[in-house]
Amino acid sequence: MAAALVRPRNNRMIAGVCAGLARRFGTTPTTMRVIFVLSCLLPGPQFLVYLALWLLLPSESQGAASAW
Repeated sequence: MAAALVRPRNNRMIAGVCAGLARRFGTTPTTMRVIFVLSCLLPGPQFLVYLALWLLLPSESQGAASAW
């Protein structure tokens, strides 16, 4: 089963959105960050989606952080 979509407490660069997406989709955070930066070169609301995810995704709880 896939991991829950949350912003992890560790491995964050800015807000943890890319790290959370990477964990959810089974890739590395670096790969997800590169995909995000490359997608920003295309027209579209990528930056607004990132900000929305930052606000809407819950932060990982303290107990779940130690288990990961």
